[in-house]
Amino acid sequence: MNGLQNSGVLYGVGLGPGDPELVTMKAVRLIGAAPVVAYFAKQGRESHARRIARDYLRPGCEEMPLAYPMTTERPFYQPEYIDALRGFYVESAERVAAILAQGRDVALLCEGDPMLYGSFMHIFIRLKDRFRAEICAGVSGMSGCFAAAMQPMTWGDDVLTVAPATLDEEALAERLAGADAAVIMKLGGNFPKLRRVLIRLGLAERAIYVERGTMADQKIMPFTEKGDDSAPYFSMVLCPGAGRRP
Repeated sequence: MNGLQNSGVLYGVGLGPGDPELVTMKAVRLIGAAPVVAYFAKQGRESHARRIARDYLRPGCEEMPLAYPMTTERPFYQPEYIDALRGFYVESAERVAAILAQGRDVALLCEGDPMLYGSFMHIFIRLKDRFRAEICAGVSGMSGCFAAAMQPMTWGDDVLTVAPATLDEEALAERLAGADAAVIMKLGGNFPKLRRVLIRLGLAERAIYVERGTMADQKIMPFTEKGDDSAPYFSMVLCPGAGRRP
């Protein structure tokens, strides 16, 4: 217990879907107080999380970029991808642990909510038994997209299904077949597969494509008007529920 009492605190700070004004007051306070601010980034690119939080950083705070060895260069199921990411998370967790062991707090910035498909979870699960940790919830990316599209998603007893497009085609179809309302994330190179599934299930006509929801360059359109198969990381498809609409 003494070790925990003398160590720093790991804060998982949710930043919301991209609009800096959707960062919570608690997140602003934690970021501004943190002596060390860590964030994930693609190798050689500016961190999107840091870009959201830059106006809230304390002058002179120590910054700790955590650069992924790869992101979409290889399919996520390939052994090389799995091994590279596992090693990256182990190394990143130990870098954070070294700071915490000195008695200094670390605010690890997280796009969206830290506990919803977030890289923060890989650090948290490795350190939670060794150091104190606190989670600052954030507005989820899908909530931001609901709002940006001005789209009611669930009515009455509708059940919301959240599915990653990285599932194989039959598994994705099975998950969506019985869904009242659905959010499909992690589009990337999976867009042609998703298109086939939505057309097969008769969902394409009510689906909505949202790219970079809440951000300055957001794009929102009916899924059927999405003519190409390219989709950036910050994109998803919404299938609103019918439920007990007024």
